[in-house]
Amino acid sequence: MNDPNRTQMGAPPVADPNRTQMGSVLDPNKTMMGTGPSLNATQTIKPVQCPVCKTFNPPGMMWCVDCGLIFEKALDGDAFGAPAVQLPVLVDSNGREHILRPGGNVVGRQGDVLVEDTRVSRQHAKATLDGMTVFIEDLGSTNGTSVGGSRLGAGERKALGNGDKVSFGGFEMTVSLPGEVNKTLAAIGGKTTAISSAPTTSTAVAWLVMPDGEVALELGTHTFGRKSDNEIVVSDPYVSGRHGEIEVTETGVWLTDTGSTNGTLLNEAKLNVGQKVQLTKDDVVKLGAVELRVRFKD
Repeated sequence: MNDPNRTQMGAPPVADPNRTQMGSVLDPNKTMMGTGPSLNATQTIKPVQCPVCKTFNPPGMMWCVDCGLIFEKALDGDAFGAPAVQLPVLVDSNGREHILRPGGNVVGRQGDVLVEDTRVSRQHAKATLDGMTVFIEDLGSTNGTSVGGSRLGAGERKALGNGDKVSFGGFEMTVSLPGEVNKTLAAIGGKTTAISSAPTTSTAVAWLVMPDGEVALELGTHTFGRKSDNEIVVSDPYVSGRHGEIEVTETGVWLTDTGSTNGTLLNEAKLNVGQKVQLTKDDVVKLGAVELRVRFKD
């Protein structure tokens, strides 16, 4: 007969699968090994919203694709914080820039380059960035794709140059290639053209000097910026749509920053918005990666 007060030795109890099991207490001082995140899991990355124009930018962007605001600093000594690599862009009539990524970029109402225009097909054309060369081809759109007024044929693939105008069914955009801004100031608007020397019949009293040419400055006020409605168009991604003004009077040449996003440097000093300064022949003006000087008549 079993003694009820005596510990009984028997077979281990069978675990009840319907019963909650209590495990051992975790040691807080012990390193626990867990599984890493699955590559098949969907990762959520928030886009960057520009605090100035409120545009949502792709993750990892260092500047706003709409207004050009710099989000992060790059190399020391770069006053504008420009990233080391700049990509080609398509600029529409409103001055909005659409960055072209390496590889194929579909242009259309449902594309990588989003164009909300009823004349444009959902997948209208493809802009391919190969190295630093941009190629355009039509994808069988309803209204066609034209470069410089010439319509592309079926299967035709055409290389684009800086300042080329591409029409997507009547919606026109302009190609802007990095490093090409100094070769012509008429990349967008065509109002002011860089020339190797001042024309002999010009009534200019001074010239705006670029690395690859000069622009005649006559008496009056000349607006400059990235948009096509400026008298001097500078298609640099760090130049605002309406960046500033150059006023030419009988007494000299005056520069004003009218409220640009990334600012204007005069001899490495940033101008205040609305500050009007007189330029001399030794002054250096910086707008993004572009340097300007003024050459006066002898």
